Amino acid sequence: MKAVIQRVKYTSLSVGGKLVSEIPFGLAVYLGIKCGDREDQAEQIANKISKLRIFEDEYGKMNLSVSEVGGEILLISQFTLYGDCSHGNRPSFIDAERPEPANTLYEYTAEKLRGLGMIVKTGIFGADMFINQSNDGPVTIIYEI
Repeated sequence: MKAVIQRVKYTSLSVGGKLVSEIPFGLAVYLGIKCGDREDQAEQIANKISKLRIFEDEYGKMNLSVSEVGGEILLISQFTLYGDCSHGNRPSFIDAERPEPANTLYEYTAEKLRGLGMIVKTGIFGADMFINQSNDGPVTIIYEI
């Protein structure tokens, strides 16, 4: 399981020209599910995201979590995080989990984050999504388990 976690000032997600989700500020999290990933990994990644101290405190140090600053999370499924382009120029997605089990783990991760007190918005699994994002910093963390 892999998460690309970005600190954002604003993020919106649309499908077919219609707004699906938006957050005023917080974290845009792109989540990739790999073949064989498990619920315990989803729990671990949710715990890490909820506690990750990448927001600035009153001294300008990255010392606060998303919940401590009152931010929200936009969780976006992205199988292309497991694209392998080491052979040739066309990525292979053979390591990405099949849609049904991947969606189950994606939804499970969102529920675990909510259970930790996070405000979580989601995209539409498997849809062609348009994401409008205003990065803050920029701060981008890649976390894989």
